[in-house]
This record gives sequence, structure tokens and C-alpha cells, in this order.
Amino acid sequence: MKIHELRPQEGAKHSPKRVGRGIGSGLGKTSGRGHKGQKARSGGSIRPGFEGGQMPLQRRLPKRGFTNIFKKEYAEVNVYKLNVFENDTVVTPELLLEKGLINKIKDGVKILGKGELEKRLTVKAHKFSESAVQKIEAVGGKVEVI
Repeated sequence: MKIHELRPQEGAKHSPKRVGRGIGSGLGKTSGRGHKGQKARSGGSIRPGFEGGQMPLQRRLPKRGFTNIFKKEYAEVNVYKLNVFENDTVVTPELLLEKGLINKIKDGVKILGKGELEKRLTVKAHKFSESAVQKIEAVGGKVEVI
């Protein structure tokens, strides 16, 4: 069997509605739209959320919360992922980006403490969690805040 020989199973697909093709089809004349009214006209449809002029739900409900425009978003890396580096490597945000451990540096890099570290590394990052600092220093590594 080849891709061009594939066909849907018998009865799996319905033939499309052919509207406006005479009275015998059952969908002639008004083409299933009924008589008059907004929905019978071409281009006559209402936008999503419109409630016939009644105040829409999204405008009746109160606004809640706010978005802090000064919030910093950090690229996060867990300690166990640093095991891909050799001993005595200086791990920088650029090196993490190059190795594919982060996709983007964003507002900085934060090292988190999940997992175990087996390599002795010098890690340079913008932020560290307390557990990450303990785990890096426990194996003889160094922590440097950029």
C-alpha cells in the first residue's frame, strides 16, 4: 500500500451539502436559511459574544488583578542538568544556551536545586536558590552571581 492509495473507510465521510440546487434536493430556494431575518442575509452574522444588545457577559463582570510590567522572568535550570559539563568547567548563561539547556536568556538565568550534581563546576548566573548553592558547593564547585 502506498500513500496515494489510501482512502477513508466506507461510510466514514459524508458528501457535502449542495445548497441552492432545486426544490428536489430539500435545500433549494432559501438554501436551508429559512425566510428573512439577519441570518438569512449574506454577510449577516453576529460577532461572538454579542447578546442582542444586552450588556455582554464580558462587560458585566468586574476586572480583577493586574499585570506587573516590571516583573523579571528568568530562564530556569535545575542542578541535575549541569551534569552534562566536564569537571572544572565555567558554566555561563551563553554556554547553557549553546548546549540547549535553555532556549532564551530572558531577564537572566536562575539555577534551581532539583536533583543531584556530581561534577565540580564554577557556575555563573544571575540568581541561585539556596538549595542549588548548597549542592554546588557540596561537590567542591563555586557560585558566582553576575
